[in-house]
Amino acid sequence: MFGRSSQQTVPLAPVGGNGQQYGASGAAGSASAVPAGAPTGVIPAGPSPAQALKIEVHRRLLENMDLAQARRMPREELQRECSRRIDQLLGEQRTPLSAPDKQRLLREVMDEVFGLGPLEELLRDPEVTDILVNGPHLIYIEKMGRLDETEQVFRDDAHLIQVIQRIAARISRRIDESSPMLDARLQDGSRVNAIIPPLALDGPAMSIRRFGKIPFDIDRLLGIGALTPEMSRFIEACVRCRFNIVISGGTGSGKTTLLNVCSRWIPHGERVVTIEDAAELQLQRRHVVRLETRPPNIESKGEVTQRDLLKNSLRMRPDRIILGEVRGAEALDVLQAMNTGHDGSMTTVHANNPRDAVRRIENMVSMAGLNFPVVAIRQQMASAINIMVHVARLTGGRRKVTNIAEVTGMEGDAFCLQDLFRFRQTSVNTDGHAVGHFEACGVRPQLLERIHSEGVELPQEMFRQRVLAPVGAGAGAAAAGPAVARAR
Repeated sequence: MFGRSSQQTVPLAPVGGNGQQYGASGAAGSASAVPAGAPTGVIPAGPSPAQALKIEVHRRLLENMDLAQARRMPREELQRECSRRIDQLLGEQRTPLSAPDKQRLLREVMDEVFGLGPLEELLRDPEVTDILVNGPHLIYIEKMGRLDETEQVFRDDAHLIQVIQRIAARISRRIDESSPMLDARLQDGSRVNAIIPPLALDGPAMSIRRFGKIPFDIDRLLGIGALTPEMSRFIEACVRCRFNIVISGGTGSGKTTLLNVCSRWIPHGERVVTIEDAAELQLQRRHVVRLETRPPNIESKGEVTQRDLLKNSLRMRPDRIILGEVRGAEALDVLQAMNTGHDGSMTTVHANNPRDAVRRIENMVSMAGLNFPVVAIRQQMASAINIMVHVARLTGGRRKVTNIAEVTGMEGDAFCLQDLFRFRQTSVNTDGHAVGHFEACGVRPQLLERIHSEGVELPQEMFRQRVLAPVGAGAGAAAAGPAVARAR
C-alpha cells in the first residue's frame, strides 16, 4: 500500500500553502474554481514547529500511499498500516510526537482519505447541530442554540473546495464556476449548502444542518418543553383524522423535526410519498416512497422540479403526500392534491407566523402563472388547509411550538384563522433564554365534531382558556398520558 506506486495519484489539496499536493479521493473534483489570490477572510498565523512537523508527516504519509489499494483495505488494517508508517516517518524526522498527537495525526489522515477532513471531528460530536464554514480558516458550530468559533481549519481555499466537491460527488451533483451553488446532503441525512467563488467573495462558504442520529419523538419534545401534552394530543388527533397540516417557521426553527414527529402518528398501512429538494426527512415509519428533485446538468437539461415529482406522485396511489418545503409554484399543486382525495397531506413553509404563511402561500400560488383571482386562491386554500402549526426559535436559541391555529373558512374575501393554542413570551432570564408560558385560547375548534366522528376522543376541557403547564424534563409521556384515546 505504501511506497512509490506506478499508479497516478489524484491531487487533493496544497499543504500549508507551499504548493505541494498529495493523493486523495477520486471523488473530489478540480479546485480550479477558486481564483488565484481570492481573499479568504481570516489569515492565520504561521504554523508552530509542532504543527509544521505534523503537516510534513501528514504530507509524506499520503504522498507514499496507494489510495486505490487503501480504499479496498479494511479500516482497522489501514489504521495499523498508517500507524506503522507514521512511526517510521517520525523516526526519520528525529522529532518524536507524543501518543495523543500521534493518535490525532492518524485520525486526521483517516478523515482526509475517507471523510471530510477537519469537519469529521465536528460531525462526530452529537451535540453539534449546525456547522458554518466562512472560508477555510473560520468555522463556527452551534451547540444548545449558541454559536461558537472552533479551532478546526482548512489549509486553504483549494482544500475546502475539494471537500465541497467530494460531498457533491457522493450524490451525483457538481459544483464549479458554471454552477457555483450546491444543495446536497450527507450520508446521515444532514443538509448541506455551499457556495464558491466567484459568487462567494471571501472564499468558499458552506453550512451543514445536522439531524440527530436518534430522531426526535414526541416524548423528547415534551421533555424539553417545546409544547404541552394538550397541544401534542390535538396535533396527533389531527394527523390520525387525516387533516391537512401546514407547519410554518423560520430557518432552523424545527419545522422538519416536527414534521418527522407527526409522521409517527400516521396509521400503519397508509402509503406515504415524500417530495424534497434535498432529502432530509426521517419519517418514523416503513411504508414510505422518497422522491428527490434533480438540478439541470451542464447543458441545462434534465431538471426535475418539485412540481414534476408532485404530478407524478399522484399516479403512485399515495394515501398522503408530504412535501418537504413549499418554495414556489408547487404550492398550487399541493393545494389541488389536498382538495382531490389526498387528505392528511403535510408540508412546511418559511414564515414569521401562521397569517404570514397564508400570505406567502397565496403569493407562491400566483407564481404558477395562471392568473387566478385572489379570492379563488383563498377559497382553495381555505378548503384545502385545516390546521396551521407555527414553530419558532426564541431568544437564546430554544425552539417551541408557538401557535396552533384552525382554518375556519372565508368571511367575504377574508381568509379566517382562529388560534387554539399559543406561547406567550414574557421576558428573558439571566441566561439569555426567553421566558413565557403556553396557553389555551378558549376557542372550541370547529373540527372537533369531525374528530369525534373518526372515533377519537378529545375532551372539550382541554380547550378552556387557561395557562398550560409543560411537562418537566424527564417526565415525558408519563405525565402526558395516552396522546389519543380511541372511543369504544
